Amino acid sequence: MSLAGEGAVVIWHDIAPEGLQDFYAWHTQEHMPERVGIPGFARGRRYIAEHGSPEYFTLYEAISIETLGGQDYLNRLNNPTPWTSRATQHFRNVSRSVQRVVYSAGPGIGGHLYSIQLETGDPAAFSENMITKVLAPLSTRHGITGVHLCQTDAAVSAIMTKEKEGRDGSTGIPGWTLMVEGGTADIVDEMRETAFSDARLTAAGAAEINAPALYRLEYIRNKTAFA
Repeated sequence: MSLAGEGAVVIWHDIAPEGLQDFYAWHTQEHMPERVGIPGFARGRRYIAEHGSPEYFTLYEAISIETLGGQDYLNRLNNPTPWTSRATQHFRNVSRSVQRVVYSAGPGIGGHLYSIQLETGDPAAFSENMITKVLAPLSTRHGITGVHLCQTDAAVSAIMTKEKEGRDGSTGIPGWTLMVEGGTADIVDEMRETAFSDARLTAAGAAEINAPALYRLEYIRNKTAFA
């Protein structure tokens, strides 16, 4: 379906084996509820890779990009809980970006999602080409439940926080994120060979195509009147 707002936080990472059990408990019981509870956050999703890497992908949807650079969110990032500090020490190969939703369409959330990190030298032309030639035709295709293109807000993404300092190693910041979601793995995976092939993405203006991976949905945290 269409994303739940005009802002998104996208996070890819692996987990050291010794931290895996703690990660699942922390992420489900504390971290995602905390994040979705921030004013302006609407929904959080966690995925696990079926092929490609990194192994985990988390998507937070927010009402606006201003929410993601705002004081409520920054206060959480600069005051991590003890459990957060312990769990994130086991993160590896992290890429994280605060992004503006450029295009989002579709009727629902799918059980599988394909994500690709992209770079381009001509953002305006790339955005126009992707929307008109690649994404819009897919939004009504059978089996596809959502197609999304997001562009990084470089200034907000680069803000140093206590959480970022606590992770092992540097954090990559991809320029763009392309996502397609659908009801079955086969339908979503097919997009990598057709609509999202290297040739199609390069023709649209992509200068770099990184970390293509198929993910299966593990958990959704919604903001409701009860939680």
